[in-house]
Amino acid sequence: MNHSSRPTASSDFWPGRTAIEVSGLPTSTDIDIDGILLVDKPEGISSAKALARARQLLGRPKAGHLGTLDPMATGLLPLCIGAGTKIARYLSGDDKAYHGSIRLGLRTDTLDITGRTLDSTTAPDPNELDHPALARRFTGKFEQVPPVFSAIKEGGVPLYKLARRGRTEEPEARSVTIHSLRFWAAGPGLLGFEMDCSKGTYVRSLARDLGEEIGCGAALAGLRRTRFGPFSVAESVSLDDMERGLPEALDHAL
Repeated sequence: MNHSSRPTASSDFWPGRTAIEVSGLPTSTDIDIDGILLVDKPEGISSAKALARARQLLGRPKAGHLGTLDPMATGLLPLCIGAGTKIARYLSGDDKAYHGSIRLGLRTDTLDITGRTLDSTTAPDPNELDHPALARRFTGKFEQVPPVFSAIKEGGVPLYKLARRGRTEEPEARSVTIHSLRFWAAGPGLLGFEMDCSKGTYVRSLARDLGEEIGCGAALAGLRRTRFGPFSVAESVSLDDMERGLPEALDHAL
């Protein structure tokens, strides 16, 4: 199986390409692992654990991931494998696309439904909201306050660790851009959404701000990343398929 023809980077980034065996595949099958492996992260594990699981299956090559996904989120998690780590800095600033759902009438400390409930109230009927007007309110370039529970570091320490120690001070607002945004009624108390946005945009913060705009509070209920720069989740491979040793699944994701 040879992935050297994939247009992921200049050949200057691919010296000494190597191949290793993948757990679950026939021992005669070699996998060229230098490049970007597109993984469909499942719900319930961190991005770091998804990376560790993939590395174990690939024989523990040098690797890193782009764009952290929260444990509750699913979808596209690009992994830079082997020499692919050398181009990570050129991809980390790419735009991203998501779809998901937002629970109305709920406020939590993490800004999603996995957090501790701070307040709950009767949610408005999602069908009666002006979806286009709400989308326009949050489309474009604006200042957004990241969640207290986030991977942003202060003094080398992730803010979520400081939050667990009792810190409640909000981070400084950051400039983000939402290029396109659409809402729809997704069930009782639920708004569905899809969006394209810049690096650094927190969807949990969007849910919080949307709830304040409506006046009822809101928390992110589900999230799936569908695009990261030029990469699509349709091109990705699941960790389960990697474990089952499906060469064709891995082939299209590298």
